[in-house]
Amino acid sequence: MADLKDRVKTGIDNAADAAKNATDKAANAAQNTKNEGGNIADRVKDNAQHLVDRAGEFAGQARDKVQEWAGDARGALETAGDRARHYASDARNAVENAYDTASDSVGDFGREVTSLVRKHPLPALLIGFGVGLLIGRTARVL
Repeated sequence: MADLKDRVKTGIDNAADAAKNATDKAANAAQNTKNEGGNIADRVKDNAQHLVDRAGEFAGQARDKVQEWAGDARGALETAGDRARHYASDARNAVENAYDTASDSVGDFGREVTSLVRKHPLPALLIGFGVGLLIGRTARVL
């Protein structure tokens, strides 16, 4: 009788551990998704900054050539440089807005998952327990 009791207790403990591991994996996956979204936004921002920098370098080189070829074209070149800076500023603002939007979306998703688990801890635990049992069952079959 004690042997059966120990086996049942061991089975429950194993199931609880499996459920906890499954919920931990889900939380880690959500965090990784959040981090990955932030990394993508950072790369987009860095690439856009690189393009803006290159555009600025190009505008500077163009200005030097125009001054070298025609000293009286200075006013036209300054206007072109202002426009280039204006367009670069617009591009930078667009990239920053895209980054902010992506960051907010990923953060909102993480907060929603956390809020859902906190609002409904028993169903979350039961779902984790069920997923743990399925994983255990699958592992036993393999």
